[in-house]
Amino acid sequence: QVQFVESGGGLVQPGGSLRLSCAVSGIFFSVHDMDWYRQAPGNKREWVGGIISSGRTNYEDFVKCRFTISRDNTKNTVALQMNSLKAEDTAVYYCNTHPPSGRWGQGTQVTVSS
Repeated sequence: QVQFVESGGGLVQPGGSLRLSCAVSGIFFSVHDMDWYRQAPGNKREWVGGIISSGRTNYEDFVKCRFTISRDNTKNTVALQMNSLKAEDTAVYYCNTHPPSGRWGQGTQVTVSS
Protein backbone atom coordinates (compact mmCIF):
# COMPACT_ATOMS: atom_id res chain seq x y z
CA GLN A 1 0.00 0.00 0.00
CA VAL A 2 1.09 3.53 -0.69
CA GLN A 3 2.50 5.44 2.26
CA PHE A 4 3.35 9.12 2.64
CA VAL A 5 5.65 10.54 5.30
CA GLU A 6 5.76 14.33 5.38
CA SER A 7 8.45 16.25 7.25
CA GLY A 8 10.10 19.62 7.52
CA GLY A 9 7.39 21.69 9.11
CA GLY A 10 7.88 24.06 12.02
CA LEU A 11 7.43 27.56 13.34
CA VAL A 12 8.63 30.38 11.12
CA GLN A 13 8.22 34.14 11.14
CA PRO A 14 6.26 35.91 8.41
CA GLY A 15 8.45 36.35 5.38
CA GLY A 16 10.50 33.29 6.23
CA SER A 17 11.03 30.05 4.37
CA LEU A 18 10.57 26.34 4.95
CA ARG A 19 11.24 23.28 2.85
CA LEU A 20 8.88 20.35 3.26
CA SER A 21 9.62 16.86 2.09
CA CYS A 22 7.41 13.87 1.47
CA ALA A 23 8.79 10.34 1.28
CA VAL A 24 6.60 8.02 -0.74
CA SER A 25 6.63 4.24 -0.69
CA GLY A 26 4.49 1.40 -1.98
CA ILE A 27 4.09 2.68 -5.54
CA PHE A 28 6.18 3.04 -8.66
CA PHE A 29 6.83 6.66 -7.77
CA SER A 30 8.35 7.97 -10.97
CA VAL A 31 5.22 7.40 -13.06
CA HIS A 32 2.86 9.13 -10.64
CA ASP A 33 1.81 12.73 -10.63
CA MET A 34 2.03 14.18 -7.12
CA ASP A 35 0.18 16.93 -5.28
CA TRP A 36 0.61 18.96 -2.12
CA TYR A 37 -2.42 19.86 -0.01
CA ARG A 38 -2.92 21.78 3.18
CA GLN A 39 -5.56 22.02 5.86
CA ALA A 40 -5.89 24.92 8.24
CA PRO A 41 -7.84 24.60 11.49
CA GLY A 42 -11.57 24.65 10.80
CA ASN A 43 -11.06 24.54 7.03
CA LYS A 44 -11.34 21.86 4.41
CA ARG A 45 -8.20 20.37 2.93
CA GLU A 46 -7.19 22.41 -0.11
CA TRP A 47 -4.93 21.78 -3.06
CA VAL A 48 -1.68 23.76 -3.07
CA GLY A 49 0.01 22.57 -6.23
CA GLY A 50 1.26 19.58 -8.11
CA ILE A 51 4.05 18.11 -10.19
CA ILE A 52 3.55 15.63 -12.98
CA SER A 53 5.85 12.73 -13.71
CA SER A 54 7.81 14.75 -16.26
CA GLY A 55 8.46 17.50 -13.71
CA ARG A 56 6.07 20.18 -14.93
CA THR A 57 4.40 22.00 -12.06
CA ASN A 58 1.16 23.83 -11.42
CA TYR A 59 0.09 25.91 -8.44
CA GLU A 60 -2.97 27.38 -6.82
CA ASP A 61 -3.06 31.13 -7.24
CA PHE A 62 -2.50 31.88 -3.57
CA VAL A 63 0.98 30.29 -3.62
CA LYS A 64 2.18 31.15 -7.12
CA CYS A 65 5.64 32.78 -7.17
CA ARG A 66 6.15 31.86 -3.50
CA PHE A 67 6.09 28.05 -3.45
CA THR A 68 8.03 25.62 -5.63
CA ILE A 69 7.42 21.90 -5.97
CA SER A 70 10.14 19.50 -7.04
CA ARG A 71 10.65 15.77 -7.08
CA ASP A 72 13.51 13.32 -6.86
CA ASN A 73 12.59 10.09 -8.59
CA THR A 74 15.79 8.42 -7.35
CA LYS A 75 14.73 8.95 -3.74
CA ASN A 76 10.95 8.71 -4.17
CA THR A 77 10.47 12.12 -2.63
CA VAL A 78 8.57 15.26 -3.46
CA ALA A 79 9.47 18.60 -1.93
CA LEU A 80 7.66 21.87 -1.33
CA GLN A 81 9.88 24.94 -1.01
CA MET A 82 7.92 27.73 0.64
CA ASN A 83 9.19 31.29 0.58
CA SER A 84 7.69 34.60 1.70
CA LEU A 85 5.48 32.77 4.13
CA LYS A 86 2.36 34.46 5.46
CA ALA A 87 0.25 33.84 8.54
CA GLU A 88 -2.48 32.44 6.31
CA ASP A 89 -0.10 29.69 5.17
CA THR A 90 -0.40 28.17 8.64
CA ALA A 91 -1.75 24.65 8.16
CA VAL A 92 -0.92 20.98 8.16
CA TYR A 93 0.63 20.08 4.82
CA TYR A 94 0.16 16.76 3.08
CA CYS A 95 1.32 15.12 -0.11
CA ASN A 96 -0.58 12.59 -2.17
CA THR A 97 -0.76 11.13 -5.61
CA HIS A 98 -2.84 12.73 -8.34
CA PRO A 99 -5.61 11.74 -8.24
CA PRO A 100 -5.45 11.21 -4.49
CA SER A 101 -5.06 7.71 -3.18
CA GLY A 102 -7.33 6.60 -0.38
CA ARG A 103 -4.54 7.02 2.17
CA TRP A 104 -3.04 10.11 3.76
CA GLY A 105 0.08 10.61 5.80
CA GLN A 106 0.20 12.35 9.14
CA GLY A 107 1.11 15.63 7.52
CA THR A 108 3.56 18.20 8.79
CA GLN A 109 2.54 21.30 10.72
CA VAL A 110 3.58 24.70 9.41
CA THR A 111 2.99 27.66 11.70
CA VAL A 112 3.74 31.16 10.49
CA SER A 113 3.75 33.60 13.38
CA SER A 114 5.81 36.37 14.86
